[in-house]
Amino acid sequence: MTNDKKNNHAKLILPEGKIVTLPIIEGTIGPKVLDISSLYKEVGMFTFDPGFTSTGSCRSKITYIDGDKGILLHRGYNIEYLASEKSFLETAYLLLYGNLPDEKNKSEFVNAITTHTMLNEQISNFYKGFRDNAHPMAILCGVVGAMSAFYHDSTNINNKEERRIASYRLIAKMPTIAAMAYKFSIGQPFVYPNNKLKYSENFLNMLFSVPAEEYEFNQVFSDALDKILILHADHEQNASTSTVRLAGSSGANPFACISAGIASLWGPSHGGANEAVIRMLHKIDDVKHIKKYIDKAKDKEDPFRLMGFGHRVYKNYDPRAKVLQKIAEDVLKQEHKLENKLFDLAKELESIALNDEYFVEKKLYPNVDFYSGIILKAMGIPISLFTVIFAVARTVGWISHWNEMVEDKKNKIGRPRQLYIGEKPRN
Repeated sequence: MTNDKKNNHAKLILPEGKIVTLPIIEGTIGPKVLDISSLYKEVGMFTFDPGFTSTGSCRSKITYIDGDKGILLHRGYNIEYLASEKSFLETAYLLLYGNLPDEKNKSEFVNAITTHTMLNEQISNFYKGFRDNAHPMAILCGVVGAMSAFYHDSTNINNKEERRIASYRLIAKMPTIAAMAYKFSIGQPFVYPNNKLKYSENFLNMLFSVPAEEYEFNQVFSDALDKILILHADHEQNASTSTVRLAGSSGANPFACISAGIASLWGPSHGGANEAVIRMLHKIDDVKHIKKYIDKAKDKEDPFRLMGFGHRVYKNYDPRAKVLQKIAEDVLKQEHKLENKLFDLAKELESIALNDEYFVEKKLYPNVDFYSGIILKAMGIPISLFTVIFAVARTVGWISHWNEMVEDKKNKIGRPRQLYIGEKPRN
């Protein structure tokens, strides 16, 4: 393939000598893109790209990642800035509307989200249909999908006002649905939302308070949870976001699309990775065992892998992991001495791995999952809820991408092709 810089297009020379012109598209920042959308029509061939690692499936203004430099931007704002200076709902407004809110917009948006936190009371009956040992993610997936049966006034995707209401409802009600899933699993009564509390405070209250006594708030914990939600709010075209876009491309209602995203997020290679980090740290158990397990990770014949290191996109230190390390230090200053062992073990493991030639060569740096599980566990949140909290945060990103996709006039139903390797026609 040759590149014609003058006309900003590339020429693909096929084996039979035919030359195909492919336009080169440039975004605001980031690598250039070859437009192959007309390739099959012109030559009867399409590209083969398992995992879509080199394929751009859409145009987006929401999030930009530079994996080589370890940069994550939401609408142009650095993730470190947002996590240190803004709240989760301010970040949500940014993702939805493209700009940070002024005080008036912030007040109106926070009020709108707060007044949508209650669920239709009949939805609580759904929980009785699950076994008491059902995984909270299974409940979350089912209940969110069922919301379209209750909120008929916000399922018309061609109506901008209905899309806005659906977006607010999903962002507002997700913590309520998640907390109810947890309460059901441990046999405690549901706790209704409290509109006097902030978003993260309300979530913690619904998770941990009981009618018999007043819940004592820990400001460090609620601040830490708010930052964790910011850090997980969006991450470009990951598996679950792509799933939401693909489901939405068919014209499906927003509740069905977000339910599909939750199902995708549940996978251990996606949202469940921080659970695996905790289990790994428990398995290593002591600093003196680290070298043994690093050697096991290097051995291709050994099934053991260091969880929380490496990322499909980042070939540098995940910027979210840096923020989480500082949050972990703040949280563990509280009265949770038992978790200090895990944190100390994680920091020592990180230090040794980052100075090991094998990990340096393969650019295996800590990712967002490495510290997030330690923080959540220190706050008293059970491992089964880790991915649920991820889903609460990522709902904002999912709904932002869904809205962007619906409004894109060039949007068409997703239809990947395949390389068929089955049998030829048989008699």
